Amino acid sequence: MSDAVVEAGADEVVDPAIRQWQELRAVIDGPLPEIATRFSRFLTRVWPHDALIIFTRECTGRPRKVAGDSAIVERVTIDELEVVKGDARRDAITRIDAVVGGARRPIRAVLDDTDTLLVVLPKTAVRPARTAGLAVGVSEDLMRSWFAIVATSIRQQVSQASPDYLAESRAASSERARTIAQLTEAHEDTLASILGTLRARDLDDRTARSAAADAASSALIALRGVGDTDRKLATEALATAFGRMQEELEPVLRHLDIDVEYVPPTGENRSLPGEIAYAARAIVRAAAVAFGAERRLARLRIAWDCRPDELVLDVRDQGAGEVDSDALARQLAGRLQTLDGRLEVESIPGWGSRVAVHLPLAIPGARPGEDLLSALNPREVEVLGHLALGRRNKQIATDLGVSESTVKFHVAAILQKLRVTNRGEAGLLAARAGITAS
Repeated sequence: MSDAVVEAGADEVVDPAIRQWQELRAVIDGPLPEIATRFSRFLTRVWPHDALIIFTRECTGRPRKVAGDSAIVERVTIDELEVVKGDARRDAITRIDAVVGGARRPIRAVLDDTDTLLVVLPKTAVRPARTAGLAVGVSEDLMRSWFAIVATSIRQQVSQASPDYLAESRAASSERARTIAQLTEAHEDTLASILGTLRARDLDDRTARSAAADAASSALIALRGVGDTDRKLATEALATAFGRMQEELEPVLRHLDIDVEYVPPTGENRSLPGEIAYAARAIVRAAAVAFGAERRLARLRIAWDCRPDELVLDVRDQGAGEVDSDALARQLAGRLQTLDGRLEVESIPGWGSRVAVHLPLAIPGARPGEDLLSALNPREVEVLGHLALGRRNKQIATDLGVSESTVKFHVAAILQKLRVTNRGEAGLLAARAGITAS
């Protein structure tokens, strides 16, 4: 048989290149939380690696998506990835030594036009010549094209996020902000106490006291910076969110011969929760598409009003007044329900239409099951993924390389944290949130 084809069945053959693109489609077609794991499997034959990290601000709940050696990926920090991102080029694969997972390592970085970063740690067990590049037949341009497709898929999945994904992401953002605030307060108290002791006048060694005071002061500043960084990842500046909405609407409205007026919100120093910013853009885009389907559409006005407790999106037109309010309500129902939003649609034949959406800025009260997934640790999430596939304890133990009693312990903890009574209910929650095992 020719090298150009491989067996695909009794009566058909598939070109290896076609099979490769089919496999890439499987990477972007699965649940978003495991996209790094699927992309890692896809790359492993052409680019052997110990670990793979995808870093994107599109996902405020999970800015890091990781696969590979847990000793590395579980220690990767946002600050480390920001440094790598600053050194990465957009026009080529960047080869540098960088601190990743708490240690300096040789890495390969790819920065996509969507501002999404890929970090690959080449296999340490392979020959040095191979760690420097890709397998024969795979060019850097092809590698960057593959990642561009993955990065674009992540952006699209976030912008069109299901209610389950929004709820889970928002719960994760809330939990992260709460935890970092508690840690910051605790360490501030501790360091302030240390500073008070070191500054006491009855200490004799002034040089030692001064050096210790400087070190503690620096630690205090750095710790406060951690909270600032986390808040930046969990929120988006109001003006930035509105500007991105305009950019995203351009291809949607380009084909319409109409005047579009944008009314930006006041309060330049305000920020929005990340999920609110993404949802607002998606809602305005859906409304614009609905208005674009009208006859005799002449003008469109899009305004945001950021009030103390809510963000109001106002889209109105001068058209035939024929917006399908029922269809638009059905399209936005899941997202509005998740965010406790409220929709108003007015349409007057011959005069025009108006859509107003009210999105509360405070995190809504917990609904049954909404914030429970954030209580699971990484191993419990992994076990939950197996429950979603209906696997029994023995098979899970084999797949994870642990004892069956350990799996039983994790399952019991999962049922308790998710407040469900059996494995089936836990698996259903996992499936709805897109959590599944490899």
